[in-house]
Amino acid sequence: MKFMLLLHADEAGWSQFSPEEMKAAIATYAAYNRELAESGALVHGEQLKPSATTKTVSARKGEVSITDGPFAESKEQMGGYYVVDVESEAEAIAWAQKCPAVHYGWIEVRELIPRADP
Repeated sequence: MKFMLLLHADEAGWSQFSPEEMKAAIATYAAYNRELAESGALVHGEQLKPSATTKTVSARKGEVSITDGPFAESKEQMGGYYVVDVESEAEAIAWAQKCPAVHYGWIEVRELIPRADP
């Protein structure tokens, strides 16, 4: 079963870290990434650029609109994601609980729907 772990946090919080705190945070992510990869559960994962770089595309009544920045006003922004391939939702949640992001915001765990290839 594949799940997406969507990492949400207040991206402005990172600017308040001292250099030592930032180094420690990066090290915890590196260790988590290694553990996840070595377990064989990691399919893919990436950090996202800041939400201010977002382009939002929508179409209403045949007219396409492209706007700068995130669509929703929110204290937390999605800062990255992991796709994991595990045996159960409980295992996906266990990986979310181990993720360093859980200490800075929240993690949404969503099962992916398998594609039906044509």
